[in-house]
Amino acid sequence: MIRNSENQYGLTSIAMHWVSALVVFGLFGLGFWMVELTYYSSWYKTAPDIHKSLGVLLFVATLIRLIWVKLNPKPKALAHHKVWEQRIGALVHQALYFLLLSIMVSGYLISTADDRGIEVFGWFEVPSLGLLFDDQADLAGLVHQYFAYSLMGLVLLHALGAMKHHFIDKDLTLIRMTRIKEIK
Repeated sequence: MIRNSENQYGLTSIAMHWVSALVVFGLFGLGFWMVELTYYSSWYKTAPDIHKSLGVLLFVATLIRLIWVKLNPKPKALAHHKVWEQRIGALVHQALYFLLLSIMVSGYLISTADDRGIEVFGWFEVPSLGLLFDDQADLAGLVHQYFAYSLMGLVLLHALGAMKHHFIDKDLTLIRMTRIKEIK
């Protein structure tokens, strides 16, 4: 089942969710580690290049994912889900996308403030728009850092919500995002 059904997410949605999650955790860990590197570290240039390349690819994947979300029906809420749970879930998902996109745009602004494009694994280059405002790299850097920490906090909330549904409510919320076989 490639597409979502009325009862669960399809393979495409499941794969995009979990691949995005792994890349986000990897980017956060790499970013957290690389800011402490010194000029003499062998990773001083390599780590940021990997971080930027993965960030650009995640940006493209996130745009594709947003299009997929719009074109593909979302499974219906489970009958016993309370209205407040549905609203909080929707707000958390919107905030996750907002933070993801903001982090990626701010990363672009940091990386291109010196008028150089972003080379993506030697495959292609994302051109620079140059310096768009004063202190662009520093201000975008603050947004990038604080939004990345905020994203990790929201991801924790998202995961705790999924665990609550699975272990306390004993419902199919988490199963719908992990199982490909049709749930009745």
